[in-house]
Amino acid sequence: MGQSDWGDVSSGLTTAAVARGVTAAITPPNGGGSFTYGMHSLDGTSIGAVAKYVGLANFTPTGSGPATADGGGSIRGAVKRLASSGNTGFSPYLFFAAQGSPPDVDDMAYMIGLSDADPYKIVVAKAPLISGLNATEDDVTILASSSAEYDIADDLWHHLRLDVLVEPNGDVLLRAKSSDLSGHPLTLPDWVAIAGISDYIDDRLRINTGSAPLLGGYCGYGFAIAEALNRRAAFDGIEAYRAT
Repeated sequence: MGQSDWGDVSSGLTTAAVARGVTAAITPPNGGGSFTYGMHSLDGTSIGAVAKYVGLANFTPTGSGPATADGGGSIRGAVKRLASSGNTGFSPYLFFAAQGSPPDVDDMAYMIGLSDADPYKIVVAKAPLISGLNATEDDVTILASSSAEYDIADDLWHHLRLDVLVEPNGDVLLRAKSSDLSGHPLTLPDWVAIAGISDYIDDRLRINTGSAPLLGGYCGYGFAIAEALNRRAAFDGIEAYRAT
């Protein structure tokens, strides 16, 4: 996908608060090109998020659920938390099923990314885009976390995938996977289950999460900030798929 295929999620932080864009200043993941998409917080007083969504036909939104047989899909890409002036106060993520039309940072979505912690984990959540993956936020429902923890000083890229599968009965099955970039380039992933993260059912009865499953919506990637100056994250190789 090219630059014109992406839109800015509404109500995101301004460029004065978070610089963002394509850059050659960040070393790409194995198999990446010469550039990555980076984000860097410039204002230590701002709370919010910056996010991009897929603006292609049939992704705006992806559908409304079982009645259209196209309410689900998959979001994939490489994500990185960069060493910053502080190692908490920010989280990068991929998202699917953001509910607004067009999407807004206050909208709920399914998310996979790197938690706001040091060391951090790979996390799957159901949360507003603006909240990111901060487990202390009241409106963030952490659905699963990796058993492994990672030090930001290790400077790791993580190739992540979240499948959002709308079942015929209206449940949503969430399946998270990752590919080891040390042995498999971005262009030839070897998707495997993430230790500690099992398939999760967001059921239509609202038992598991306390809220209705998210059907249809928008997908993309984002960066949440909580009053944190000089926090940085990067993305590469974003791929989006919709069920047909």
